[in-house]
Formats: sequence, C-alpha cells, structure tokens
Amino acid sequence: MSSSTPFHKILIANRGEIALRIIRSARALGYRTVAVFSSADAGARHVREADQAVAIGEPLPAQSYLRIEAIIDAARRSGADAIHPGYGFLAENDAFAQACQDAGLVFIGPSAGAIRAMGNKAGAKRLMMQAGVPCIPGYQGEDQSEQALTTEAARIGYPIMIKATAGGGGRGMRLVADAGQFADALRSARSEAQSAFGDPEVILERAIVQPRHIEIQVFADRHGNAVHLGERDCSVQRRHQKLIEEAPSPAVSPELRARMGACAVAAVKAIAYEGAGTLEFLLDAQGEFYFMEMNTRLQVEHPVTEAITGLDLVDWQLRVAAGEPLPLPQEAIRFEGHAIEVRLCAEDADRQFMPQSGTMLAWHMPAGLRVEHAMLAGSEVPPYYDSMIAKVITHGRTRETARRMLMSGLQDAVALGVITNQRFLGACLGHPVFAAGGATTAFIADHLEALLSVDPGLRARAIALSAVLMHETAGHREHHGQARLLAHTLAVLQRLHVNGEICAVRLGPFGPHRYAVECAGQTFDFKLIELQDDHLRFDCDGVSEGAYYHRDGHQLWLSYQGLPVRVQDSSHQAPARRADTASDGKLRASMNGRVVEVLVAVGDAVLAQQPLLTLEAMKMQHVHAAPMSGRVAAIHVRAGEQVGAARVLIEIAAGEV
Repeated sequence: MSSSTPFHKILIANRGEIALRIIRSARALGYRTVAVFSSADAGARHVREADQAVAIGEPLPAQSYLRIEAIIDAARRSGADAIHPGYGFLAENDAFAQACQDAGLVFIGPSAGAIRAMGNKAGAKRLMMQAGVPCIPGYQGEDQSEQALTTEAARIGYPIMIKATAGGGGRGMRLVADAGQFADALRSARSEAQSAFGDPEVILERAIVQPRHIEIQVFADRHGNAVHLGERDCSVQRRHQKLIEEAPSPAVSPELRARMGACAVAAVKAIAYEGAGTLEFLLDAQGEFYFMEMNTRLQVEHPVTEAITGLDLVDWQLRVAAGEPLPLPQEAIRFEGHAIEVRLCAEDADRQFMPQSGTMLAWHMPAGLRVEHAMLAGSEVPPYYDSMIAKVITHGRTRETARRMLMSGLQDAVALGVITNQRFLGACLGHPVFAAGGATTAFIADHLEALLSVDPGLRARAIALSAVLMHETAGHREHHGQARLLAHTLAVLQRLHVNGEICAVRLGPFGPHRYAVECAGQTFDFKLIELQDDHLRFDCDGVSEGAYYHRDGHQLWLSYQGLPVRVQDSSHQAPARRADTASDGKLRASMNGRVVEVLVAVGDAVLAQQPLLTLEAMKMQHVHAAPMSGRVAAIHVRAGEQVGAARVLIEIAAGEV
C-alpha cells in the first residue's frame, strides 16, 4: 500500500449521533460530508447537518444501513471518495471494507484482512493463543453441530457463555447456568446471531464469575507505529450491553495498565493493523486478565478516552486513513483526571429493559457536559435501530467529581414522550458499590431491586405536582407562550394513572394558585410561582424549584429531579373492569418489533412459559412465552411481519395438555 491515500469527501455509513460525531471532526479538518438515510430517518438531524444526503431505502426488511451495494452506490452518486463506517456492524464487516477498496474508495478503518482476522471471535482467539495472549478456556472449533457443542459445553463445565463469532454488542450472547438450559440458549443465540450478522456460528467459553470488563484502546498506522490510549472499565451492563463506561478503571493499577497495553499493542502489530481498535479483556478478582475479542473499530464509549487524553480519536482515524503517521508516540500520551459516560437508552428498566419507540415530545440536555445525540423535540425514536439515543459524558479531576457532575447532569436532563433509562442510570451512579469503584459485570443483577426502587417521598411529590399541573393546564393549552394561572376555590378529586399505576389525589385550594395536595398518605403544600408551556417554578413545603413537563390531551409527562413521570387523567372515566390478562390465553407483543420466528403451529399443546415466538426490536431479540397451558388456537402473525405493541400474536385455548 502506498504511504498516502488522500481524500476530500467522506460518506458516513451510519446514522444518528454516530454520524454527527464524525461530521464534527471531518469538518474541522476541511472535509465535506455525505449522510445516508433510510425512509425512517428522512427528517433526522444527521441528514440535515451533512453537506449532502442520499436515501438508501426502507428500514426493513433489507436493513438499509447494512446494504453494502446501496452505500457504495450512494458514494458514487454523491462524489464521495472515502467512507467512514461509523461504529456499527459495517465497521467490522470485511466484505464492506473490500467492496470500498474494489470501488476505489478509501475505507476509514483497518484492512479487510485485519477485520477478517480479528472480527471473528473464533479466529481471533486462535491467533491470540498462538501469540501467547491469555485467553478464556473454551471451544472455538469448526464443528457447529448441536451434539458437538453440547459435548464441549460439558467438557468446559458450567456456567458457560455462548457467543456469536461475528459482530458484538451482546447480540448472540447467552449465559448458561446448567446443561438443562443449553439447548434453548443455543437456539436463541444462533437465531439472534443469524438475524444480526448473517452468521449463526458460535463459540463457547467458561463463564468467569463476576469479572471486570476492561478494554484497551489501540491505534496503529501503516508505517509500523502502534500505541495504546489506556483502558476503559465497561463493567456496568445489562443483557451483555454496556450502560456505563469510565476511564481509567478503578481496578487497574499503572503496572497492570502497562502490561495490558503492551499486550494489546503486540497483538495489533502482529497482524499489521491500521486505524482504531479495541481489545476487550475480562479481569478476574485475582487480577488476571483474559482476552475476549477485538473490535476492529472505534467504540461507542471512545469519548471517555478522549476526555482523559485530550485527543480527538476521529481526527486520528482520518489522518491515519490518509496515510499520515500517528500524531503521538506512546511516551507522549498522558492521562489526566477521570471520565464517565452513561448511555441514555429508550428502554423501560422496570420491564426488563424492554426497548421503547415513539415521539420525543420534550428534549433538553444539561449544559456544560458533553452530550452526543441526534435528538430534537418532536424527533421519532423508531423501533428498527439500537435503543441508545444519547451519551452523556463528564470529566473531572477525580472520579468522585466526575460521578457527582454526571448525577447532577442526569437530574437536569429532560427526555419526555418515550420511556428511557434516565432514572435507572442515576440510581446506578448513586449506588454505594459503584461509588466505591467496586462494580463488576454482576453489578446490575446483584443490585437490581435497589436500582429499580424509587424514593417514596420523591415519587409522592412528583405525583402531587403532576396533579397540580393537570388541573392548572386543563383546557388552557391554546394559550401557547403565555404564563397563565387559574384560581381555584373548590376541592378537586383526581384519579390518575402514573406510570401504569392508579393513584387517588385530592387538591384542596387555600389561596391563589396554592394547594394542599393529599397523595400516597402524605400532604404537600404547593404554590405555583410561574407556569410556562413546557416548564414551571413552584414552591413545595417551603422549597422553591423547577421542573419540565409536556401536556398532550389527557396525558402529561413530567421531569422532576431526574424522575420522568407519565400521567394519564382518568378522573372522568368509569373505572375499567380489571381483565385477567394473565389467563385470557392471548399472547400480546410487549413492544413494537419484527417477528423473527414462530415456534409453534395451530393445534400444538403448550405449557405455561413455553417459548412461542421471537420478536426483534432495536437489534435485540425477545422471546415471548405462553401465558398459560393449553393448545394453540390461532396464530395471527408470520415471520418477518412488523407488529405494534399490545397486538395479539397467538391465542391459547385452555385444555388438557
């Protein structure tokens, strides 16, 4: 390869905050940019902020952002001479890197050969073992029969991990506790891997109990230079996907950092790697580390590395792709302070982190912090893509400063209209184990009940405030932009649905815009100070503060002290008869999504909690199980069909099984 590969216009083969992040650094270096978009993203921010944009099709079933031929054609039509794959699946697709090269385009990433060598978990493990890098004991053989895998699992010993050999992000990964769970877990992992990566192959690994997930950021150029940029601790995860990342790791000493960094640099030099990459390790309680995989791309969590090094890693990617040597040698790289990143996701933590979609009605991110996002008030959160909608990053002189700043920033963030994990993230940051730097990959599972709990006093105040807002804004939404307050003289009884729960509230007015609010066994003294279309100031029991809200008919969304609340006023509706949905035999979709596989046929006998159907939403598969025992009476969907939340999918008739 020649030492120089100049380019002038970059097509970004990704969407959302990823595309916006790359546009920012590309423009700083004088490059023109081209966005691509599916029909679901026609009005998205990354489309409007790029210099040019090209439509590449419908979001499903072809998964437009993964269609190599459409993206290459978009580069040709727009005159782009380079492609940045972002940090999604195409960034680790050797066929895409090869297609770019064959089309005469500069691929801003490693070579197709390097991606092929390290992008497959089985092959990468074999290479690392040959190079003497410590690897987790397991099986990465070619025999993928169920019998062979079952035998190997028994040899390795339970618990074990099943992992898709292609891709990453937790897709196609399952933790198996014992032999009785293996067959179902294998089927599920293979199905998800096939859907996400087009490859059902898996490897098996011994499960290391409560490890730290540590990754080393590396960079290499075509001139033989390679460096590491320190480690990131990515241990706080749900469904094997990261939620919180920090740099440096509280568990890594300078000596261990040097050892792991040297190992990572030796690995990339061994395969003549070029560009950004990340080697991922598990660190056990005894301080021993084991290679898991290499991501041949820039990671979602790269901002924490940028924060402690002061470097722009996308800038480095562009320079290396153009043939320049690395900007700094290893000895010139410095680490300053501590950085923490949280992933704000459209998901419901109270419902097993179920992905959510819909319209973001109100959106305000905290000032003074780095926030990577592509949202606006009114933006759609579609069901086709990853659930992450923003990253919030803080950098402080100490870990405690960074943690405190991030907790405060999350309280100031406003994301209303779609359920997010905002409050859950704040709970994680505030938990004593995380605060002490002791979180492992078991952190969320070990402390889930505490992390999901809400302070009763905070919840009661939020409900009381919602009741006041419901009453004050009723029938007066036509006065946009005006501060309008209503006087009240009579007590008001309200029946509210708050995040799905029914709450009775009594408002007793005792002066202009003042209320004694009885809620959840408590009484609060509220006084409205100012009421605007999307925010208010109020006094509650002598404490003045503010909150954001959005009123939409009988529904109100409130953001109060980092607690998002969704309220529906049913005061004037007859109480609904309680349906015993657990035994009516109807299996309903838990979210908007695509039917991946129907596992039963009409007439089949099924047992309660038996898997019946697999639904995919935001790149994750969710098995829907039988609500009762009986026989399948009707199937209302087929594989490949897109369905809405609460739609009846399958009906079970009670009877002898």
